[in-house]
Amino acid sequence: MDFYGEVLQELIVALGGALFVANVLALYRRRSDAAASTRRTVARARAGSPVRGYARTGESSDLPQAPVARSVTYAIVGLVVMVWGIASIVH
Repeated sequence: MDFYGEVLQELIVALGGALFVANVLALYRRRSDAAASTRRTVARARAGSPVRGYARTGESSDLPQAPVARSVTYAIVGLVVMVWGIASIVH
């Protein structure tokens, strides 16, 4: 195999690994993210809060917690891509 083919296989393994690790970490941090979101909401609602007067445009783009079904699905997809890439390199 040529150099570019090997690099592409290694990038596929890295992409799958990053997708897997990031989503497992998001699942691991769910409880602390929920607590942090609660603290931000309470601080925003307090009288005299510097961020209280900021206009909120529509829905917040920040989720308080990572959705379980989506995170598990993406973690499985990342694991499959990583394993497939490793199998391609080894074969």
